[in-house]
Amino acid sequence: MNILASLHKPGSGSKFFLPFLFILLWSSGYPAGKIALGYTGPYTLILIRFTSAALIMLFVSLLTRATWPQGWRQYIHLMVVGLLIQGIDFACLYTGMNLGVSAGVTALIIGTMPILIALVASRLFNEVVNLRQWGGAFLGLFGVGLVVMQESGLAQASLLGYFFVVLALIALTAGTLYQKRFCAGFDLRTANFIQLATASLFVIPLAWHLEGFKMQWGFPLFAASAWLSLINSIGAFTIWFVLIKRGEASKVSSLFHLIPGVTAIMGYFILGEMLSPLILLGFFITGMAVYLSH
Repeated sequence: MNILASLHKPGSGSKFFLPFLFILLWSSGYPAGKIALGYTGPYTLILIRFTSAALIMLFVSLLTRATWPQGWRQYIHLMVVGLLIQGIDFACLYTGMNLGVSAGVTALIIGTMPILIALVASRLFNEVVNLRQWGGAFLGLFGVGLVVMQESGLAQASLLGYFFVVLALIALTAGTLYQKRFCAGFDLRTANFIQLATASLFVIPLAWHLEGFKMQWGFPLFAASAWLSLINSIGAFTIWFVLIKRGEASKVSSLFHLIPGVTAIMGYFILGEMLSPLILLGFFITGMAVYLSH
C-alpha cells in the first residue's frame, strides 16, 4: 500500500505510469482467458481465478493488518461491486468467448464502455463532459472498430455469444459507476478480498451444475489461471480502483479505448492472430482518443 500511496504524489510519474500499466495488465486477460478456455469451462475457470486470488488477498490483508469495512452497509456495497465487476461481468464475458466471440471482438464491445460512462456520469455525478471529451469518446469508438474490422470472429459466434458479451459490458459499466459512488474510500486489500470472495460464491453453483468442475489440468491451464488470478484479478483491478478513486469516471474509462488495440497486438504474438496495418491505424486513433478525453 505504501507503493500505491507514493504513486499519488505529485511528480511521481503515476499520471502516465498507472494508466499504461493498467492497459497492459487488463489487455493480457483476453488472450490468457482464451488459452484457459481450451482446457476448462468458463465458470470453472472463473472459480479457479477468483478463489485463488481471494485467498491471496486474504493472506495479504491479515499479514499487513489491513483495515476492514465498518458496518454491514459497507460490506454490502463491496459485495455489489464484486458481483457486478467480477462475478457477472466475467461469467458473461467468458461465456461469450466460449460461444465463439473472438478476443478482439470481445474487446471491441467492452471498448464502448467510455461512451456509456460519459452518458451516465454526466448526469449521475454531475461530471462536466465537454465537447473535446465527447469527440474523444466517439473517435475512440471509431478506432476500436478499425482494430477488429478484419476479424473473422463475427461469423463464427452465435447471437447468444454476443448477448452475453453485451451483458458483461452492462455489468462492468454499472459496477464501475457503483464503485465510484459508494466504494472510493475503502482499503484496497480487504475490498479486493470481499469482492473476489463474492464473485467466487456467485459462480460456484454455475460451475458445479453446468460443468461439474471439469478441467483438463496441465501447464497451459495452470499458467493461464495463475496469470488471470495474480495479474488481472489482483493487479489490474487494484490499479483500476485507484484510477477511479483519483479521477473522473468518464476520463478513466477512456483508457478502455486502447485495450482492443493492445489485445490485438498481444493476440498476434501469443495466439498467432492477424495484425494488419488497419489494426495499427485503429490503435493510433484510439491513442488520440484517450489524449482528447483527458
